[in-house]
Amino acid sequence: MTSSPIGKSVEDDVVETVPTPGTAPRRKEHETMGDVIRNARLATEKEHSMTLWQGLRLYPKAIAWSILISTCIVMEGYDVSLVNNFYAFPQFNQKYGVAITAADGSVTYQVPVSWQAGLSNGAVVGEIIGLLLNGWVSERFGYRYTVIACLVLIIAFTAIFFTAQTVVHLQVAEILCGIPWGVFQTLTITYASEVCPVALRGYLTTYINFCWGVGQMIGIGVIMGNLWRTDEWAYRIPYALQWMWPLPLIIGILFAPESPWWLVRKGKLEDAKHSLLRLTSLDRETDFDADETVAMMVHTSALEQKITKGASYLDCFKGVDRRRTEIVCMCWAIQNLSGNSFSNYSTYFLEQAGLSNDKAYSFAMGQYAINCVGVFGAWTLITLGIGRRTLYLYGLAGLFLILMILGFLGLAPDRNAASLATGSIMLVWALCYQLTVGTVCYSLVAEISTRRLQIKTVVLGRILYNIVGIICGVLTPYMLNPSAWDWSNYAGFFWAGSCFLCFVYTFFRVPEPAGRTFAELDLLFEQKISARKFASTDVDVFAEKVEEDVIKNYHDQIAVSSIAHGF
Repeated sequence: MTSSPIGKSVEDDVVETVPTPGTAPRRKEHETMGDVIRNARLATEKEHSMTLWQGLRLYPKAIAWSILISTCIVMEGYDVSLVNNFYAFPQFNQKYGVAITAADGSVTYQVPVSWQAGLSNGAVVGEIIGLLLNGWVSERFGYRYTVIACLVLIIAFTAIFFTAQTVVHLQVAEILCGIPWGVFQTLTITYASEVCPVALRGYLTTYINFCWGVGQMIGIGVIMGNLWRTDEWAYRIPYALQWMWPLPLIIGILFAPESPWWLVRKGKLEDAKHSLLRLTSLDRETDFDADETVAMMVHTSALEQKITKGASYLDCFKGVDRRRTEIVCMCWAIQNLSGNSFSNYSTYFLEQAGLSNDKAYSFAMGQYAINCVGVFGAWTLITLGIGRRTLYLYGLAGLFLILMILGFLGLAPDRNAASLATGSIMLVWALCYQLTVGTVCYSLVAEISTRRLQIKTVVLGRILYNIVGIICGVLTPYMLNPSAWDWSNYAGFFWAGSCFLCFVYTFFRVPEPAGRTFAELDLLFEQKISARKFASTDVDVFAEKVEEDVIKNYHDQIAVSSIAHGF
């Protein structure tokens, strides 16, 4: 412990004004900083010893609330699937595309490749704006109110999709809807990681990827259900169905508890304890103590304030946080660089490879179903004790091999057989991706970033993801469009090379965060432990000194909280 000005240790100093974080009046009024440390240590030990089953029994409400807020991602997955798969939708092309006359005089309609890239990337541009705003708005106003405000915006902006008469109108709608979607992309991850213990963190953060798959699968199902229509309602009905999500979510989130970590950062310690009690089960069979858990949050926040002085975007690039920001950004970027944008154009790709409309959409539906199942497969691997870093490495190796096979299929002379083989390989690729990189990324970015800068770090990572997504979104249509580069299967070689570079980066830079508390991860990064040694390095966060002014700051917060509640 640090020494006080009069030569005593901080542990011996008596805090004269307030009790420990969140204590009720039944506890003595004067408690030492040592009591805070002991409570934090007890809570940390309980988190380490908590099994998955104990976590499920203790935090069922946290699981339910996290699932509810994560459902916001379903909306984005739904719309992304509409945009990318509408390009192969005859009615959509006839309304928003241009006429193309073939050599035999037949006329077909196709959205120009430039507008395909523009529409696909319009939402990404809006998401970048939303991400930047989220780094400030959610930290200032809280997670709940930010999500509710974004859902209201979704209701308004969906009207533009529904009434769009030209491709320009669709572009405007994509950009505007992208703003709240950008907020959802990071806020859902942060909330999931902050309302649950270590034992559940990997499951609730990766569940967000399941929501993407559900949204995409619903989108494909809606499109297939409207293939028989020949009027404008064939594409207006799918857009209109976006209105079914926001209102139920708003009603549910109004009653959701706020993140206790956010409340601690704001000095609202009694509110943090109340939030914890709402997140846990009253019929628990563990020795859970909300006061101890709040003390652990206070200690972690004090430790982070010692390591990271500021809390701005610029601070993400200073000191040890620069390394954490780099890793989070690259974990996000690897999702696109490993060939994900290739699979997003599955329906369009399969049609260009020779499959009919109905077969192409059937393959796409199967792929999105695998996306959902893959998340549960990843949970099984996590439960078996396989680490995040290991899953990332082996996943990238598998994706590389599959992309090479996909590229070599371009050499096959029988294009019908090759197209069917291409569809099958893409389903295998999707399964491998969702078992590893696609799912585990959400856990990695939530765990590697510091609590103090988590929202901003994840935002920066997601912005890089979207920037890389824009580049890939521009390149991929040109690779696949027969009127442009017409690479067809050979595009697999390009993405295989990119995937190999991602494997090399992961081996040297991505650490193993599984089973670590946030304070332990803070210390591992501060001590500059090699990524390959994270899992085997022992640390004692309670042997670390916390600066005296930091302790006083949190004592002042406790005092304000106690006075406000009449303690």
